[in-house]
Amino acid sequence: MSHQDPAGSTSSSSPIHGSDDPTVPISRALIDALDTDPTRTDTATGHGPASPISTTGAVDVGDLPLSVWATAQTSPTAQRKGRYVPESTAHPAKMLPAVAAHAIRAYTRPGELVFDPMAGSGTTLVEAIDAGRRAVGVEYEPHWVAVARANLELARDRGHDHDAEVVHGDARQLPFLLPERYQGRVALIVTSPPYGPSTHGQVVTSGTGSQDGKVHKYHHRYGSTLDRGNLANVGHHRLLAGFTRILTGCAAVLRPGGHLAITVRPWREHSELIDLPSQIIACGHAAGLAPVERCVALLARVADRELVARGSFFQRDFIRKQREQGLPLHLIAHEDVIVLAKPLAPSGTPVPASPGDGPTAAHDPDAGRRWGS
Repeated sequence: MSHQDPAGSTSSSSPIHGSDDPTVPISRALIDALDTDPTRTDTATGHGPASPISTTGAVDVGDLPLSVWATAQTSPTAQRKGRYVPESTAHPAKMLPAVAAHAIRAYTRPGELVFDPMAGSGTTLVEAIDAGRRAVGVEYEPHWVAVARANLELARDRGHDHDAEVVHGDARQLPFLLPERYQGRVALIVTSPPYGPSTHGQVVTSGTGSQDGKVHKYHHRYGSTLDRGNLANVGHHRLLAGFTRILTGCAAVLRPGGHLAITVRPWREHSELIDLPSQIIACGHAAGLAPVERCVALLARVADRELVARGSFFQRDFIRKQREQGLPLHLIAHEDVIVLAKPLAPSGTPVPASPGDGPTAAHDPDAGRRWGS
């Protein structure tokens, strides 16, 4: 899959731009800190446990309007080690913990409520309570409900005793699933649409235990493929219709000015690019949500002069075959993060922001400018 290579901007050592710039290059000092001192630096935000890293001695990197998120400085396995139960690895489309953590720290404050309508193994919920937020999730498949709850228990064992729960059900029925106490109270939703048959899962080869010497995929399907109630098992148009319905329910649980961050990537079918991110934006419009930002969450590590891709076996095999056919594709290096917001009030009705509402669109005069840039 082709992608724009942001390495030139993300590894720049140029001075930090003024606040009027739509994006800010990640400094060499921040990259070095991410690479060499993970105990001091939060890989999602650039913040250390005690004090923020400052590239100029005065500027908090976590407060800069970065549109490129350095969320893969450590591998997915390292990000989950000791923080998620082993059963989590079997989920076919896990969100990077650092991506969820970055969104949570960027768009919420401690004590606020974070929601994931398709919680999967519970990544959003775990990262929320680890960051001192409250969390609630909905998950369709009973197996992943159990895994998500186990991950929350593991987080509580680490001392994070914030309110968090997982509700079993179909996110298309959100108005009937969530208790009344959550309606209109959610500060941030972090989620991702299911990719269905485009997921790669895990692989076994002749060198890793394949009985017949061939390559086999496993853990690459959502539940039973015969379950047509699962959005991962339906066609593209039904997926978009179902996701629009989910976003409409999300709009009801979001507080005015609340944000919704959706990680999503395009894919190719018969060498044709399916622009799912743009289609998800259209779904958000149909649900009454306004796009405010379009960011990049890196799936590759930022090195000194390049991005170090972490492609799966099947991604590398696909790219090799496509290049042999003359199609100059590259390994996936990022996911899009579509950020939508619930309007503060109906059009033409100005409403002052509450002092305790957190970093909503009302407190962010640059949100619309970043989307349009």
